[in-house]
Amino acid sequence: MARRHRIIIAGAGNIGEAAGLLLRELGDFEADLFLGDLDLAIAQRAAEFIRGGSTKPGEIECFAMPADGVNPEFTSALSRAEILLDCLPGQQAPRMARLAHEHDLHYVNLTEYVKETEEIMEIARGARRGFLLQTGLAPGYVNVLGHSLFQTFCRTWGVDSVDSLKMRVGALTENARPPHYYGFTWSSIGVATEYVKPSTVVRDGERTEAPSLSGLETILLGGVAYEEALTSGGAADLPVALAGRVRTLDYKTLRYPGHYGWVKELLEKTPAGSDPAQYLQKTMEEVVPFVDDDRVVIYAAVEGKDSRGILRRTEKHQTIHPIRVGARTLKAIQATTAAGLAESARFLLTEGHPGGVCLQSQIDPDHFMAGPFVAAVYHR
Repeated sequence: MARRHRIIIAGAGNIGEAAGLLLRELGDFEADLFLGDLDLAIAQRAAEFIRGGSTKPGEIECFAMPADGVNPEFTSALSRAEILLDCLPGQQAPRMARLAHEHDLHYVNLTEYVKETEEIMEIARGARRGFLLQTGLAPGYVNVLGHSLFQTFCRTWGVDSVDSLKMRVGALTENARPPHYYGFTWSSIGVATEYVKPSTVVRDGERTEAPSLSGLETILLGGVAYEEALTSGGAADLPVALAGRVRTLDYKTLRYPGHYGWVKELLEKTPAGSDPAQYLQKTMEEVVPFVDDDRVVIYAAVEGKDSRGILRRTEKHQTIHPIRVGARTLKAIQATTAAGLAESARFLLTEGHPGGVCLQSQIDPDHFMAGPFVAAVYHR
């Protein structure tokens, strides 16, 4: 008989509902879900999405989450669950982590926000349960992929350091039109924030910061031209974990050519005293549409010299399109983001963890890539 786990999903939007569907339909365990959202109607719609998409067993209970603190319904879920999956905006992450710690729950989140991640690392210090952070697509899957390529390169070519590790991801529409050459496929505030906050990189073997939207270059992947620029958060903990073993390491976001020039023009017009991320979000939302027909483009590469001094490169390129899960079709960004979250939850629930924080560099890449959620979504 399959084991059953009790799981809170905080935030029942596109990623929350996708995570619930994946856990119920593709997991090697049964899942009872507590779906929480500021708007109860959104949680209820997510529950219907999951029930209509999967015939697998498992209870679903919806509740309204308060903007601050807890209410009786949320407290009841916290007292009965084993793990909290945080699909809320990044600024809420420390609050959710504290609640998980207080109620002795495992905790998994998605946020690329660096400051909030550092705060959670302090919150989780000494916790009995596991806190697996930044588990979505970027940060998340692409970091596990990049670390895996690094390990493979070193093992294959008999070295312990490399020249560069590059990680690239683009959540894109199938088509793009001027002047912005873009369509929103996920959080508009998430996009604006990653364009504004600094990027953590490795340069000359040392961890440092570089301005987001710098390092603009063109790359050809599968014969398609993209532009890439530094953005915040996507490198996860690899700049720390691999400092001294990688001369250059960075994460860049892929866009269609012309997009970044348009964004820079907008930012130059930010009124004095305004928050750049909020201004950029508001301005972009006025002219950039939200689009359902999407693709996720992923690229990671390690380059360096082998033990004989010959320059080598190990690389991986993937393009993920919308995927059918049960009776539902998930957008590419939904599926790729939720798969890493669900796989991380499975790891904490079924594999055991000594407690405290677990970051991307500490995940066993082979085990993670072979898990049921990542294998199904990333076609491995």
